[in-house]
Amino acid sequence: MSQQTGNFAAGCFWGVEARFRELAGVEDAVSGYMGGHTENPSYKQVCGGDTGHTETVQVTFDDVQISYRDLLDVFFDMHNPTTLNRQGPDFGSQYRSAIFFQDEQQKATAEQKISEVDASGKWPDPVVTQVTRAGTFWRAEEYHQRYFEKNGGGYCGI
Repeated sequence: MSQQTGNFAAGCFWGVEARFRELAGVEDAVSGYMGGHTENPSYKQVCGGDTGHTETVQVTFDDVQISYRDLLDVFFDMHNPTTLNRQGPDFGSQYRSAIFFQDEQQKATAEQKISEVDASGKWPDPVVTQVTRAGTFWRAEEYHQRYFEKNGGGYCGI
């Protein structure tokens, strides 16, 4: 087993986390914040839009069972990567589409996938997903973890 980590932002983290949890080979998916400048931000701060963070899901996976490429396929299938700072009714930079890579291999794989999505013609507009080196992942408050499991679903654009 080779444990790896990937960080994905595709709008509201509740549905993103739930979707990744369904996949064989995913060991854990945690809701949190990444990509900003505020230390240990709260949900309220992130929603205020001043922290620079986006709602992000950190996925721990066994790359023998599921590849990073497979995770990217699911990521691009679960949201519209062409809308800047918006997913469904949620808008603001905290809902931007982003991939936070751990190493150069993840970066290259993400950039290749974006090129393929753009070339596919699936979307009329170009992909705006940011590809950025992973920084500190700030775990979201406990009530956000496994939100759909605890609350019977909800809307997050997914």
